[in-house]
Amino acid sequence: VQLQASGGGLVQAGGSLRLSCAASGRTFSMYVMGWFRQAPGKEREFVAVISRSGGTTYYTDSVKGRFTISRDNSKNTVYLQMNSLKPEDTAVYYCGARNDIVVLTTPRVYDSWGQGTQVTVSS
Repeated sequence: VQLQASGGGLVQAGGSLRLSCAASGRTFSMYVMGWFRQAPGKEREFVAVISRSGGTTYYTDSVKGRFTISRDNSKNTVYLQMNSLKPEDTAVYYCGARNDIVVLTTPRVYDSWGQGTQVTVSS
């Protein structure tokens, strides 16, 4: 599956952004989808993940209550709604796809990646 992420930008602290990740192909519903981020000089880290049906989601502790992951299988798209943004959320955000039923948060098990979209939060 090929992924195309969009929706990043520059926002002030406390603001909101909605990221989208559009997937090609007809088997999007067979993929666990995740959002990850990578700040300069740091490793890629898990942000949120959603199961194939959308019924199960997990978040890293630092974004719980502020970020929401969702998916629309009819549109082959996964979203990340980010509210109450903080400067420490600044990073390049990547969507990843895992062709499996098991929901995992480790970046290395994801099969496909989008190109990344920059999110910058100013203080």
